[in-house]
Amino acid sequence: MTSIGNVRSTLWAFLALSLVWGSSFLFIKVGLQGLAPTQLVLARILLGAVTLAVIMIVTRRRWPREGRVWGHMVVVGTFFCAVPFTLFAWAEQYVPSSLASIYNATTPIMTLLLTPLMLRSERLGRARVLGLVVGIAGVVVLTAPWRLIGSGDLAATLPAQLACLGATLSYGFAGLYLRRFVSGLPYDAVTLSSVQLAMASGVVILLAPFDAQGPVSLDLPVVASMLALGILGTGVAYVLYTRVLRDWGAVRASTVTYLAPVVGVVLGVLVLGESVHWYEPVGGIIVVAGIVISQGAVGRRWRASARRDDAVPAPSVGIK
Repeated sequence: MTSIGNVRSTLWAFLALSLVWGSSFLFIKVGLQGLAPTQLVLARILLGAVTLAVIMIVTRRRWPREGRVWGHMVVVGTFFCAVPFTLFAWAEQYVPSSLASIYNATTPIMTLLLTPLMLRSERLGRARVLGLVVGIAGVVVLTAPWRLIGSGDLAATLPAQLACLGATLSYGFAGLYLRRFVSGLPYDAVTLSSVQLAMASGVVILLAPFDAQGPVSLDLPVVASMLALGILGTGVAYVLYTRVLRDWGAVRASTVTYLAPVVGVVLGVLVLGESVHWYEPVGGIIVVAGIVISQGAVGRRWRASARRDDAVPAPSVGIK
């Protein structure tokens, strides 16, 4: 009975995580109605950092004392938080939140693309290469170059779509950096995420006088969106993710990447009235197919390493 209850509890945590991370793109879109992208990122990271700091205190977790851990987390905080958050926020000024959520699903493809450069001991087998090719094809379908060429939409939307890809590339780099330099340290995901957001807070605070100036217009939807994005999407989500990671392993936990875009698209259409073109979900499905192919190629190896990866966030899932 206890086992069944535990399975159900983990499943609910997984579904809640999909909802929280999938809705992040909606909250970004609403937040941009009163804040500049850099101001939104500053508020999001600070709220997330405070939330995780409170969780650290309540659960009596120990903060790392090793200087090298904090040094590595400066890099991770920059490329797992500050850079991709800023790129997605900037991009959503020009593209729908639903499309941004679909692009977020390319994170595992970007991770595969960077793996030979970051982890030279890991070679891409035939199936991984096939999965990468399929994933890249999905990205091409997403950008819909046949629709943009010769139209006035090219200058307005293509840079934003490239920014989304830059964000997932940053996620992929940060995830692989975690695996190479942080994996194996005696700290759980909540502790490492708390340090990560603390370092990201330092980065955005230092840059704030230069890039976060400008008028601010706060109303209830903007404030509520920022609280949800920071406290839930950048804070509490890691507690949920840690639970799923512990019970299911890194590989199964990474499948949240498949559900989050579905949530993002549905919310974008229902709440914001965004339109979805046929090639956007088709491209997203092709990307997911590429991910599935690549994971199947290393299924046995990933299963063997799942327990080892449980100490840190899975490289294919960034903070949304």
